[in-house]
Amino acid sequence: MRAWRVSELGEPSAVLEAVELDVPTPGPGQVTVRTLATAANFPDVLMCRGHYQIKPELPFTPGVELCGEIVTLGEGVEGFAVGDRVLGGAALPHGGFAEYAVMNAAETFPAPASLDDGQASSLFIGYQTGWFGLHRRAGLRAGETLLVHAAAGGVGSAAIQLGKAAGATVIGVVGGPEKAEVARALGADVVVDRRSEDFVDVVKAETGGRGADVVYDPVGGETYARSTKCIAFEGRILVVGFAGGTIQEVALNHALIKNYSIVGLHWGLYNRFDPAAVRACHDDLTVLADRGLVAPLVSERLGFDEVADGLQRLGDGTTVGRVVYQAER
Repeated sequence: MRAWRVSELGEPSAVLEAVELDVPTPGPGQVTVRTLATAANFPDVLMCRGHYQIKPELPFTPGVELCGEIVTLGEGVEGFAVGDRVLGGAALPHGGFAEYAVMNAAETFPAPASLDDGQASSLFIGYQTGWFGLHRRAGLRAGETLLVHAAAGGVGSAAIQLGKAAGATVIGVVGGPEKAEVARALGADVVVDRRSEDFVDVVKAETGGRGADVVYDPVGGETYARSTKCIAFEGRILVVGFAGGTIQEVALNHALIKNYSIVGLHWGLYNRFDPAAVRACHDDLTVLADRGLVAPLVSERLGFDEVADGLQRLGDGTTVGRVVYQAER
């Protein structure tokens, strides 16, 4: 089979190599799938660079999130059959940027029939992160105002749709007019281009000075610091990641004075500590997808030969919407 493999660490365009490998064999509790589509995620870029908290042994094939068709069941796998179309997380080193991949059955779910392969490949990480963040950690309620940073990115785009589905007013912050169009297409009520507008001023104006009830922040750094200037009384700032490259220091006296909460989210831990909740989340997302309330906006579908370039552009911050490797049927 053809696969993209990382044998040394660095920028994706420099270290990803197209190679021929044997089709991987699943271990106990795993399945091998024929890859149908693999969503590009920022952790894939960070793994290539060696900067992610999970560091697979070299060599490895990236692609942490995919949709595939089961071809082989590992020992002890129940509830799935050969031919099932599924989505979920890849079991590295056999990631999704290959013609075949391995998945842990515990992190594998039926793909909703309402979504095509590319959309289904994008439903796992970003939407589960958004669901747990907005509902379980931040307790978003109908009628509240949700501020979403990096609103045209993988996790931000999911948060827009999930916020709207929950009945919130959504303000999306993006960088550039092209990304602003994506945020509008996803359903954001107000879109802020941070290159030409100050989101703090916009949030205050849109809320009559009250501020945002929930801030969804996958960026960190100065973005987090500015968000504290427009958080509402009893608001919640949800710390999702640090795509901006800077991990901020938090002034806890400010949280005390303004009476807001700083809430962390490490979604991957739910797979370890509460897998039943992860499955319940997938069930809810499937219902939302079938009702047309959520649908990953796949803006770019890559052929196999375009994967390295696509991951590099994702790492450079120049992609818009979800970028997906679409396998040939």
